[in-house]
Amino acid sequence: MDGTIWGAPERKFQAAEPDGEPGFTVVGGEEIAGYASVFNRRDQGGDVVLPGAYADSLKAMTKSGRRVKMLWQHDPTQPIGIWDVVREDKTGLYVKGRLLPEVEKGREAAALLEAGAIDGLSIGYRTVKAERDGKGHRLLQELELWEVSLVTFPMRPEARVAGKADALEAETWRDVAALLEEARARMGRA
Repeated sequence: MDGTIWGAPERKFQAAEPDGEPGFTVVGGEEIAGYASVFNRRDQGGDVVLPGAYADSLKAMTKSGRRVKMLWQHDPTQPIGIWDVVREDKTGLYVKGRLLPEVEKGREAAALLEAGAIDGLSIGYRTVKAERDGKGHRLLQELELWEVSLVTFPMRPEARVAGKADALEAETWRDVAALLEEARARMGRA
């Protein structure tokens, strides 16, 4: 599998995690900062993003003057903000950006984040280079990053965007959403 170029697009989900783990924060309802992807962690699909996976993609984007897009629910017709900073470090893919209040969907996203109605992030990418480990899981070595989206259902239930509405009621709804996402994933495997 080494060097194989896979189809596109693919998605990975990440958000704020408890106990100071890498994740996201929302400041003032419009500023978002943190990790869109964390290295060396197996996701529910069995994939692990390895350190350095985004380096070539980020260099190519910088060289061409392109930017990673901030989208609503991976919909390319609904950009909602700007990622001002996108970089790799030892932890993962760090992003910092802002929702655009001049865009209707950007205002809606800010309100939904503040209320706790949405709390997930997801990256959209294409696998450039991957191999399988001894258990058949993909080790993602090189990815072409396209976008980072705010999403309703992140893949990892324990990973959430931290906002102002982190009350018990919000946690209950998150648990329900996680159960629904797990059921959806199981139905897809059947």
